[in-house]
Amino acid sequence: SGTTSTPGTPHLPLPDICKPGAGRSTGSSITSTADSGPQTARSGKPKYIRFGTNCDLSDEKKWFPQLHELTKLPTFVRVVSAFNMLSHVGYSLLGMNTVQLYLKVPGCRTPGHQENNCFCSVNINIGPGDCEWFSVPEQYWGAIHDLCEKNNVDYLTGSWWPNLETLYNEEIPVYRFIQRPGDLVWINSGTVHWVQAIGWCNNIAWNVGPLTSRQYHMALERYEFNRLRGVKSIVPMIHFSWQLAKNVKISDPGLYELIKQALLRSIVQSQLATDFIEKLGLPIRRHGKRPDDVAHSCHDCEIEVFNLLYVIAQDKKLVVRCMDCARRIDPSLRTFTILAEYYMHELSEIYDDFQLQTQPLAAYPVGKT
Repeated sequence: SGTTSTPGTPHLPLPDICKPGAGRSTGSSITSTADSGPQTARSGKPKYIRFGTNCDLSDEKKWFPQLHELTKLPTFVRVVSAFNMLSHVGYSLLGMNTVQLYLKVPGCRTPGHQENNCFCSVNINIGPGDCEWFSVPEQYWGAIHDLCEKNNVDYLTGSWWPNLETLYNEEIPVYRFIQRPGDLVWINSGTVHWVQAIGWCNNIAWNVGPLTSRQYHMALERYEFNRLRGVKSIVPMIHFSWQLAKNVKISDPGLYELIKQALLRSIVQSQLATDFIEKLGLPIRRHGKRPDDVAHSCHDCEIEVFNLLYVIAQDKKLVVRCMDCARRIDPSLRTFTILAEYYMHELSEIYDDFQLQTQPLAAYPVGKT
């Protein structure tokens, strides 16, 4: 989710699961009070939080009883499901295909945002207090984007809380509702939303990717929009598309065509880059790719780097860059080691094997009546 703000709220003692080193987390998992500095640490006083965000619950051994309870949910909202596209990424995207916890006190706010790559999300209020939600249909995200631009706020990375009167004057519809303990909120693809805690409450949340052409198209569209705005996409859509082609049997013609087109563009890009490197007389070394390997992103522009990796040693570490950023450093690419995750014939085989799954028509016996 977005960044958090806590206007004039009381303090909550820090629970064990949010203490430093108690598990992985994304972003700043703890917003601490001003007095929790070095002196506080030396004096041994407990730390306090105003809003504990993105507390990681992905450890299946530590949280097995709780995660097992979530398997009782309907298939379309489960964290792991064959019908959830995010289950086929191949590795954990913290907070997306894993569960995260949010610890809230009255007044905590999650500013306006759309989910990463416009995927759906599920949010359950554990209680004991209530949360207030505001949401706007996906079709109006452009209008809210324009309002952010007018107010010099970055829509993708800024912190913004819409004024309801302004939205009314702009004829932007707003859904407003209370999430009580035990209530599950489903945020559909691309829905703009912002949330505030009315009482003391704990929420768990994760993302879901329905196997539909609309969801895939919106995820891919936001991937391209992020790239143009210089924002990293949490879901590596090229790697993701190849994973779907390898693992999922698609029967939806619309979804099949979208994935097929994405694969084709990826193959063409890889082949053109390979031809260019060969003309430069540079070797391409085989790197390989295991099913659970994490997708790479460029060290400089953070765009996804698929198949051909341009590697150079930097600060005693091997750093991956995309071709454009690598050529800005060295147009000849001779200072880079170029690694290939796939042979071109491997990608071609996956592409050819990815076929639309059609259901045969049922045969009925024909006889005399």
